[in-house]
Amino acid sequence: MIGTLARHTIQFLFLVLLQALVIDHVDLANGWVVPYIYVLFIISLPFDTPPWATLLLGFALGMAMDFFTSTPGMHASACTVMAFARLWMLRLLEPRDGYDKGKRPIVQHMGIRWYMAFAGVLVVVHHLWLFFVEVYRFDDFPSTFLRALMSAAATLVLCLLAQALTARSIQAR
Repeated sequence: MIGTLARHTIQFLFLVLLQALVIDHVDLANGWVVPYIYVLFIISLPFDTPPWATLLLGFALGMAMDFFTSTPGMHASACTVMAFARLWMLRLLEPRDGYDKGKRPIVQHMGIRWYMAFAGVLVVVHHLWLFFVEVYRFDDFPSTFLRALMSAAATLVLCLLAQALTARSIQAR
């Protein structure tokens, strides 16, 4: 229990600091592509995480990012919406036998097709919410929509890369 809590706390801090101190300072495609690796924390929470904890952790993750980026409430709202969507996606994609207790929704446990459906929807929901809250209008819908989709694709690539780099330590557990 304490080991799991410590591991999740370290992952939370690592992803927030990686995002805030490194990735946010990388300019891709002149600002059109903004990957958000920190969402991997919400995506990879264990299947048996209670819904209230998922929502609370999503809000806390967003608030941590808002603190670093001086965007009051934008990331908090996007992460809370994403955490809520995660609950629905887990129900929608649940296998007949249910999920294994203690497992996490990662490529190594669920396979690439399942993961891309699950994480893809969550990342797109997060990015659409975040980017439209950021511009706070719909008059330039096509460019904001395209920017969100391009950023979501970059985020998914980073999530897959992060899992590939940590696959050995995951399989050892």
